[in-house]
Amino acid sequence: MNFFIIGDVHGCFYTLEELIKYWNTENEYLIFLGDLIDRGNYSSKVVEKCMELQKSYINCIVLKGNHEYEFIEYCEKGENLNWTRQCGEKTLDDFNRNHIDYGQIRDWFKSLPLKYETDFLMITHAGISETENPYNEDHDDGVLWNRKDLKNIGKLQIHGHTPLKAGKPLFNDHSKSINIDTGAVYGFGLTGLKISGNASINETINIPTDVRDTMETFI
Repeated sequence: MNFFIIGDVHGCFYTLEELIKYWNTENEYLIFLGDLIDRGNYSSKVVEKCMELQKSYINCIVLKGNHEYEFIEYCEKGENLNWTRQCGEKTLDDFNRNHIDYGQIRDWFKSLPLKYETDFLMITHAGISETENPYNEDHDDGVLWNRKDLKNIGKLQIHGHTPLKAGKPLFNDHSKSINIDTGAVYGFGLTGLKISGNASINETINIPTDVRDTMETFI
């Protein structure tokens, strides 16, 4: 099968709804790169949508991002000031307003994998750099947090995490990697990348950010 890979959603539910229309459910894996929540207005709706898709389609895969990790930390430690001060309070308010069960969401987030890998592709939230254990969830250079240059691992790496402002993905020839976090929550659109089974790029789709997802007051 082919792949339809979606970048960081960050609570942009209505933008995601438009992008999902381009998914061919019969011959494409749908893969989310993580960071479903925070900053945008509709984290609860995005989470519920992704849970529903994963339950309904065996070919839907959701990866963990650092913002899902931060929510887990909040639930298990009773606080996470770094997260709540930056964007977590807004997410918690949204969850409370929509009567979201923290425990259920925490458990689902904990179950999410850190990677999806084939003979030709490596898909993670932040990419693999030169580090001893890229799957250490606590480490700054791990696949949840990495901001360093990626290494060439002999297959195409697809990641998000570092928002771009050009409305299109960024390809790095040295590492053979593609960043598809096009900064939806900052108004630069949500990107989906269509990839063949042997890692050829078939199509790039960028949906302009729906104003409802980022405006200060709800409509």
